[in-house]
Amino acid sequence: MKTNIFNAIIQQEPAKPFLKWAGGKSQLLHEIDIRFPVDIGMVEIDTYIEPFVGGGAVFFYLAQRYSDITNFYLYDINEDLIYCYNAIKENVEAVIAELRILQSAFYSKRTSELRKQLYLSIRKEFNLEKGSHFGFATAAKLIFLNKTCYNGLYRVNRKGEFNVPFGDYKKPLLCDDKNLRNVSRVLQKANLFCGDFEESFKYIDEKTFVYLDPPYRPISPTASFTSYSRDDFTEQDQLRLAKFCRRIDAKGAKFLLSNSDPKNEDPNDHFFDDQYDGFKISIVKATRAINCIGDKRGAINELIITNY
Repeated sequence: MKTNIFNAIIQQEPAKPFLKWAGGKSQLLHEIDIRFPVDIGMVEIDTYIEPFVGGGAVFFYLAQRYSDITNFYLYDINEDLIYCYNAIKENVEAVIAELRILQSAFYSKRTSELRKQLYLSIRKEFNLEKGSHFGFATAAKLIFLNKTCYNGLYRVNRKGEFNVPFGDYKKPLLCDDKNLRNVSRVLQKANLFCGDFEESFKYIDEKTFVYLDPPYRPISPTASFTSYSRDDFTEQDQLRLAKFCRRIDAKGAKFLLSNSDPKNEDPNDHFFDDQYDGFKISIVKATRAINCIGDKRGAINELIITNY
């Protein structure tokens, strides 16, 4: 059932995403919330699955408000992201201790050039540690890089190396102890997996709600931010996802999918109308915050697609 939000906030501040993530849904939570299935928070739905967890805004929002959902399965193809989530879940104090050291070192640098040198040094260390060597210190480095890199972007090259340039922020909040502890508390409910979205199908049944927030179809040829891993999320993957949604529907589960509206750039692009024919498609306004061209950031249309 839905908890009394005001009492919950008085008792404990809610956890919120600890990373800035391209396409993050914090700004669209109201639009998503009002489109949740009417039987969510009741015994009819006891499982929540998010095959593209990213920054986790919808998971954190939902997990702290609906106590009848007892099973949470979170997936992402980005292994660094899942390793970081697991590190915070397993030993948040170790992550905080490492992050405090990085924060202190960053704040001690009095010039932008010195901070940039530190940033590049941490980025190099992170790329050496990531993967099978990922530990609590590596998780702290990922958070540090996310808070100090250009525009909070996560991007890797074909070798899988994080390569975003320095962001030159004056005094970013690098270590939010309270929120990280709250994040760890909520993550105790979740099962975390690194893998392709289709791998989540094994946990889907008629009592499941699936929220899908895939890497967006670019709104222009130069606006692609889908390189969250070494493998881009291609047009073929978008087609594969549309078929996956029909499998979810056939299973008797409910799904909600969000994506960019290609008609922002091309009014004749009917990709989603064609691929999701028969489902409900709503258009909502959102702000595209991550774009390499400043005047291209602003209000755009996004799509919310449901099978209910």
